[in-house]
Amino acid sequence: MTKPPLTVYLAAPRGFCAGVDRAIRIVEMALEKWGAPVYVRHEIVHNKFVVDGLREKGAVFVEELDECPDDRPVIFSAHGVPKSVPAAADRRNMVYVDATCPLVSKVHIEAARHAENGLQMVMIGHEGHPETVGTMGQLPPGEVLLVETVADVARVEVRDPERLAYVTQTTLSVDDTIEIVAALKARFPQIIGPHKEDICYATTNRQEAVKAIAPRCDALLVVGAPNSSNSKRLVEVAARNGCSYAQLVQRGDAIDWRALEGIGSIGITAGASAPEQLVNEVIDAFRDRYDVTVETVETAQENVEFKVPRVLRVPA
Repeated sequence: MTKPPLTVYLAAPRGFCAGVDRAIRIVEMALEKWGAPVYVRHEIVHNKFVVDGLREKGAVFVEELDECPDDRPVIFSAHGVPKSVPAAADRRNMVYVDATCPLVSKVHIEAARHAENGLQMVMIGHEGHPETVGTMGQLPPGEVLLVETVADVARVEVRDPERLAYVTQTTLSVDDTIEIVAALKARFPQIIGPHKEDICYATTNRQEAVKAIAPRCDALLVVGAPNSSNSKRLVEVAARNGCSYAQLVQRGDAIDWRALEGIGSIGITAGASAPEQLVNEVIDAFRDRYDVTVETVETAQENVEFKVPRVLRVPA
């Protein structure tokens, strides 16, 4: 039977960012250096396929440090941790490696610098997300106030409206964040922002690529995990930019084929913690049902690479 034609618009950039790649390498190198088990506090990145693969190699994933024994190494996830976590590890004389993305660490340093200058912080982020928890945990309780929406800005109670600074989670919607920042500046004209935008290059680039393909697609799929902030934002960006059906899928066997009946084109991208292997799996699933033509739409090139911690490097 003849397969119906389908154009796949493949977003570029997509998938792994430098921070995710570095975090995964840190776990793999720790396993090579110390052997299994190596403990990891929280999922190293938000992707079940990646986490399951590392678990098979000997990584043990836990939510809190008190689930780790004193005599095995522990790795802190790419999302970052509150200051209390490494402090607790030091008290227990544990070996630990911090896999926090350097761009998240930049936000931590920013927040600490503003606090040293006597400023109270406002953080734009999602409540309960590990990155938000980690950033807010860099300072004492009450020193970082969380806002998630423009409406939150109107309600937030600050100590001194003239002594404020703001930071943001690195994986937010660029467009939403612009609106929230505008509301903060309107209410608190003296508020100080970051020297360079906190939303990371990878989040911005993936959202721009989706904006480029969304108006051309009958549907768009984002390969990513349901607990991945940057992946969920890509779904929202597609919906806002002219794509009538945008959904998150974890892998090829999770596609809702009934919802896609009659399509002639589909966009495919992947969140920053989704490996290319899963993108290929999704494309192959379409090849099984359609005569597929793939068109890559590239809106930026990325050549960022982050070094792993010195403790894991092999001597020259």
